[in-house]
Amino acid sequence: MENRKNGLFISFEGIDGCGKTTQIELLKKYLDEKKYETIVTLEPGGCEIGKNLREILLFHKGYVSDIAEMFLYLADRAQHIQEIVLKNINEGRIVLCDRCIDSTVAYQGYGRKGNIEQINLLNKIATNGIEPDLTIVFDVDIETAQKRIGNTKDRMEKEGIEFHKRVREGYLELAKKYPKRIKVINSNQEIEKVFSDLKSIIDEII
Repeated sequence: MENRKNGLFISFEGIDGCGKTTQIELLKKYLDEKKYETIVTLEPGGCEIGKNLREILLFHKGYVSDIAEMFLYLADRAQHIQEIVLKNINEGRIVLCDRCIDSTVAYQGYGRKGNIEQINLLNKIATNGIEPDLTIVFDVDIETAQKRIGNTKDRMEKEGIEFHKRVREGYLELAKKYPKRIKVINSNQEIEKVFSDLKSIIDEII
């Protein structure tokens, strides 16, 4: 595993429509006010190569095989970890990342019914063994999530209800498997209550 210094790596996960992007923005403001140096990034698309991969992954109109999809996400992650995440951690910043390793397990593993053991191995290769210090899963029921997404949907958001149910189940399974790293917040609540729960977890780790 590559050396890491000083900084903190926090990832945010959940099914589409869980509200994590809003919570990341609120947390960034909160940490800035406390004088922590933070950076917000995302997968896919957190680096230049990733922006092109994001366009393919979320907006390509043609067929994308499940295996190709998985490797495109992994390629984005490999570049992103090296170019953005490690650099900022080593410079002492708190990295707030919208999706990371657990998304691939939840979506391509549980959602697409892929080989989770293989995905875990490939994730380790792509990240050189780096994983978040803390992962927050915003858990929301499927009906609420679908209402939040609305009618304009990307390629992943257009997947059927059963797919998103499997993804949600995947996240909850991961939280049971890695309770020290992954914390679950009920995202069916009002934005202010969700953020209050998030602050409580963040305050403990910083």
